[in-house]
Amino acid sequence: MAGLELLYTSVARDIACPQDALLCFVHWEVVRNGYKCLGTGDQAQSSDKQSELLPAGWNGSSELYTLRYRAAGDATGLLLKAVTVDTTLIFNVMDSASEQVYDLTVSFSDYVNADGLQAFDSAFKNSEELRSKVKSGLLPPVPSQKRRPGEKAEKKSLRETSPDSRPSRDPLRIPPWSRNPPRQPGWPDPMAPFAAGGADLDPFGGRPGGMIVDPLRSGFPRSGFDPSAGIPGRLPPGAVPPGARFDPFGPVGRNRPGPDPDHLPPPSYDDMFM
Repeated sequence: MAGLELLYTSVARDIACPQDALLCFVHWEVVRNGYKCLGTGDQAQSSDKQSELLPAGWNGSSELYTLRYRAAGDATGLLLKAVTVDTTLIFNVMDSASEQVYDLTVSFSDYVNADGLQAFDSAFKNSEELRSKVKSGLLPPVPSQKRRPGEKAEKKSLRETSPDSRPSRDPLRIPPWSRNPPRQPGWPDPMAPFAAGGADLDPFGGRPGGMIVDPLRSGFPRSGFDPSAGIPGRLPPGAVPPGARFDPFGPVGRNRPGPDPDHLPPPSYDDMFM
């Protein structure tokens, strides 16, 4: 509790009641958390001066105490009021920056010896408990400290700090891998066990057959198929943008190997009883 003893000793002759001692204790906790006292009253005065000491007239009334504070090197201010109600002192603190209000009720007999007010060693009891209550229930978060001259600030790019810095995924954007698709794995042995129906269960696994027709495997060499170069007799060059998704219509290639079964009708095709 370094500093509190010096503060208490400097105002010991002015302390006349347990309320005065409690206010002195709370004042020092406010100072320890980065604030300095400006003066008494609700409004700013020309005599205001930042100090760690209690201002003149701080205990003019034992029923109501009013002190103003400001954070060191910052514009954040606190307004502290303490009201005596029976055997308790009700503290109320308002943060001028956030306009948030904090309050704490303290009983005289729990933390102050009324018979030993003139000496610091005998004035307080349960000091650590009182300090914990004041810090957790009455004071706002510690004000930010400004950098000292010559001190470098830690720099972090927005890409590292922002959770939304990752590029958004455009569903219409063509993935790079679709322009140069990987080679399909080797065709599995159709006589392998459990191969039946595998193409339908895994249509993108590269297995042959199945109900999904792949026009790129209809006899035309897949590695040489480039729709942007055009299809002779069907699409002129440049009709399909490079890298665009393209589903060919009709057979790919005009000269497929082997005869077309539609060229020759079957025997007795016009027999209605066939």
